Amino acid sequence: MANNNHSDDFLIEQLRHLRDHGGNKTTASQALGLPVTTFRNQIKAAEVRGLTPDTNLKRTQDQEIKRLKRKISQIEKDDDTAEAVRQKLYDLASLSPNPPKWLTPSNKAGKSSGVPLAFWSDWHYGEVVNKEEVGGVNEFNREIADRRIDLLVNRTIDLCMNHMTHPEYPGIVIALGGDMISGDIHEELQDTNWGYTLEVVNELVDKLASALETMADTFGAVFVPCVVGNHGRSTKRPRMKGRVQTSFEWNVYVQLARHFKNDKRISFLIPNEADARFNILGHRFLLTHGDSLGVRGGDGIIGAIGPIMRGSIKVGRLESQIGRDFDTIMMGHWHQYIPLCSGKSGGILVNGCIKGYDEFARLALRASYAPASQALLFVHSEIGITAHWNVFVDDVPYSYIDEEEEKPWVTLKGDIK
Repeated sequence: MANNNHSDDFLIEQLRHLRDHGGNKTTASQALGLPVTTFRNQIKAAEVRGLTPDTNLKRTQDQEIKRLKRKISQIEKDDDTAEAVRQKLYDLASLSPNPPKWLTPSNKAGKSSGVPLAFWSDWHYGEVVNKEEVGGVNEFNREIADRRIDLLVNRTIDLCMNHMTHPEYPGIVIALGGDMISGDIHEELQDTNWGYTLEVVNELVDKLASALETMADTFGAVFVPCVVGNHGRSTKRPRMKGRVQTSFEWNVYVQLARHFKNDKRISFLIPNEADARFNILGHRFLLTHGDSLGVRGGDGIIGAIGPIMRGSIKVGRLESQIGRDFDTIMMGHWHQYIPLCSGKSGGILVNGCIKGYDEFARLALRASYAPASQALLFVHSEIGITAHWNVFVDDVPYSYIDEEEEKPWVTLKGDIK
């Protein structure tokens, strides 16, 4: 599906990438991890605009930001609601609270393994992590991010199709849980991110579009509930009012919705609040980023589990008071895989991150090391949550062990008599 909404900057970079690969579109697209048809559409769009690899744009990034802000400001004057922005700026229909029919319980459970739920959050796309600053245990940049995302897609498909007893699914749910981009909320991120926020947004939209299309080709149907995080905000301080619409991530989600608006296989839930509620075969989920649990701090011994538990109970109590009970709360933000959920009773699911261990975790938090990963679980109409896995997305595990040194596969301490 062609997307003609890329910035000129982005299309020029694609043209330069094509030139670096001798004009071979297949080789160039493979290097980017993109489907060749998607890359060809981008090159075609660049040619239609009369762009070349050597085109110099007069419009600066700051000017582009100001232009977009003026456009959004004018829309807000006409009708200060998120629905107006969705319809006027992105040409999308108004928000529909109705989930796809294939997510509703059926009297015939059959031999299906249920519905897979992939939790994608905390990608921090755009951020750079230097290996030397984290004790050599992790590294992150554009190339590594793209490779990990490709591994995530491929390993999720492999786990669903080759490691379940009855891999027959009506579709897959892919929850986007916020902090998908690095953003520029901190000075150090402004200095070290691999690109400007708007550039990263365009790159991420393409990467997600490719991933979702692959999932739709594999599973037939995809439902995508979305919430914003704290890193994608366009303001220095977190906002409670207008939190969603002032986030660059909301822009990512509605661009994706517009990209797929004619593809009936893929549907989105992009609420106008920070939480998303959806139902899978009768099991009720609340998706939130995790930074707004109404609690603060952690503990030097038990780490993040304290505020996570307190905050989850607090959120559950509040939602129950207003008639919006849920079975399982899903959150990212904490960059640790913590599965405290099973069966119909549900519980708490905390996601890992694509970025992996970083400088903040090492120096500010002295947090335990956790490899880059994302959560995958299955929901059955009769049992509830069944299997849940931590999908590791590093192709080469970091280790101080000399891989060339041959070691026995098992060792015993002491003599056996």
